[in-house]
Amino acid sequence: MTTKTITPSKTERDFEPFPEHSPRDDMQNWNHLYSRGQAAGLVIHIGNPETTTAGSEIPVGPTLANRDDHRVPDFMISRNSRPELIEADGGYAIDRQGKPPDFVLEVASRWTGVIDYTSKREDYARYGIAEYWRFDSTEGEYHDAALAGDSLVDKEYEAVEIERLDESQYRGYSEALGLYVCWEYGKLRFYDPVSESYIRTHYDEVAEREAAAARANRESKARRDAEQARRDAEQARRHAETRAAEAEAENRRLKERLAALGGSQ
Repeated sequence: MTTKTITPSKTERDFEPFPEHSPRDDMQNWNHLYSRGQAAGLVIHIGNPETTTAGSEIPVGPTLANRDDHRVPDFMISRNSRPELIEADGGYAIDRQGKPPDFVLEVASRWTGVIDYTSKREDYARYGIAEYWRFDSTEGEYHDAALAGDSLVDKEYEAVEIERLDESQYRGYSEALGLYVCWEYGKLRFYDPVSESYIRTHYDEVAEREAAAARANRESKARRDAEQARRDAEQARRHAETRAAEAEAENRRLKERLAALGGSQ
C-alpha cells in the first residue's frame, strides 16, 4: 500500500486580516447604540461571552482570502462563534468562525442610508446572515422605512412583519434575538416578551439611580419633617403643661389669699 503525500493548502493564517476602518463619525451610532447603552444592554442580555461575538463596526466577510469582500455593520451578534478570533483577523471571517452572524443592524445616516437597504442588503444575504435589521430615526428619510427587518429564507431575504402600534411606535420580532426590535419616538429599543420589559441599558440604570436618589431624598425629608413635627408637638405639650402648672399654682395662691382674708374678719 502506498501513501500519497498531501501538501497542505494555504490556510487563513497565511492571509492578512481585514483592513482597518475608522469609526463612523456622524453621531448616529452614538445617539442610538452607545449613549443609551443599547449595545451593552444586548450583550449582557444574551450572555455567554465565551461563545458570543457582539460588537459595533466589526468588519464581516466570507473569508480573509478575499479581504476586500466585506461589510462593516453598525452592530452584529453571533452566537456559538469564536470571539477570540476577532482581534487576530481584524474582523469576523465567516469561514474561520464556522458560521455567519445571526443578527446585523444598520443605523441610518445621511451618507449611508441608500446603501443600507440596497447593496448591503444583497451582501448580507450572500454572506448568509440570518437576520438583517435597519433603523432610521427620521422615520424613513434615509432608509426605505423607519424600521425594517429581513429574515434569510432559502438564501434570500424575506421581510419581517413590522407592527405599527401608533403613530410614533413600530416593532418587529427578531427570531435571532428572541426580542422585539422597536422604533419608539425616534429611539431604538429592544423589548423582551418573556420578562415583558425592555432590555436594561446604561441610560435606564442612570434614570433608576436618579429616581432612587430622588425617592431617598423625599423619604429623608419626610423623616426629618416627621421628626420636626414630633419635636414641635413635644415642645407644645411641655409648654401646655407648664402653663397648666402655672395656672394651678396661681389658683392655689388666690385661694390662700381668700382664705387668709376670711380668717381675719
